[in-house]
Amino acid sequence: MKEKPAPHPAHLRFATIATDVVPFTIRDGELLVRLIAVDRPPYYTHAKGLPGGLIDPKETAEEAAVRHLQEKAGIKASKTHIEQLYTFSAIDRDPRGRVVAVSYLAFVPWEALSPAEQADTKGAWWSRIKDAHKLAYDHDEMLQVALARLRSRVTYTTLIGKLMPKEFTLTELEQAYEAIVKTDLDKRNFRKKILKLNILKALTHKRTGGRFRPAQLYSFVSDKVREIEVL
Repeated sequence: MKEKPAPHPAHLRFATIATDVVPFTIRDGELLVRLIAVDRPPYYTHAKGLPGGLIDPKETAEEAAVRHLQEKAGIKASKTHIEQLYTFSAIDRDPRGRVVAVSYLAFVPWEALSPAEQADTKGAWWSRIKDAHKLAYDHDEMLQVALARLRSRVTYTTLIGKLMPKEFTLTELEQAYEAIVKTDLDKRNFRKKILKLNILKALTHKRTGGRFRPAQLYSFVSDKVREIEVL
């Protein structure tokens, strides 16, 4: 007679697996993060946090991240570049119980967002980084880890291309870097180096209008994120 498997020890308990997303964009030269309303009484009332939630049994962590990004933050994943960030597993990170979170970074150009995705609502809004604090759960720590990763990655990869519109000026690219690394760059040296890297291509048309002379427009040579020393 086949023996029945031994039952799990009474003390053995499993953690719930969740996923959280840190969505970034750049608007008018300023880095923004998408936050959502968090209302989980008695633990959180009228709070704010990053979009996320539990992983369904039949989906991967990334699939869950994509779903929560759209359902809770109102952003279609087809417009975003998503990368895994870190696994947060502090025992007390969620007051409701033992929850481990697989976090993701999401990057989207402001110009690629629809009016509804750009809009601020009661349930989701774009926040300046300096205003994104006192978040629910461990999302303050999660945001800081995300910022550190982003600031590091843009110095040695072309990741910033995932935050730029299809066409941009060198001034706009420089401002995007400055918004992320929080350092003023030398304009002349930046332009000289960025053009030598051969990661940009000059377009045949220029931006006209306004008080200044027409500005040369550029785009990235490749949509792929390459490793190359930029800053």
